[in-house]
Amino acid sequence: QVQLVESGGGSVQSGGSLRLSCAASGSPYSSFCMGWFRQAPGKEREGVAAIASDGKTNYADSVKGRFTISQNNARTMLYLDMNTLKPEDTAMYYCAAGWPGPCTAVHLRPDSGYRGQGTQVTVSS
Repeated sequence: QVQLVESGGGSVQSGGSLRLSCAASGSPYSSFCMGWFRQAPGKEREGVAAIASDGKTNYADSVKGRFTISQNNARTMLYLDMNTLKPEDTAMYYCAAGWPGPCTAVHLRPDSGYRGQGTQVTVSS
């Protein structure tokens, strides 16, 4: 089992920034793909960003150039730096790990791996 615990969500005005953190622990997961996805009421779940064990990153088109995913060397912490936030970024953000398939945001399948409980991000206009 892999445990994932998110933190850092909150409310911010349009154009602002937030940093989300995810603490990872549990069974060996050093080779897992890790990432972030979001879910807003009435909208489909969206993979936001993914990072491989070698540090290669991938982003959804909707956040490319605004969001940055990173991890510490031990892979015990995963981060999502979100800049130039927009109201449409409002959602519950979840950390995910270990889904099968390509390590890309569009292929992020949290139901096939591990996920945290989420942290709310609200962007007001």
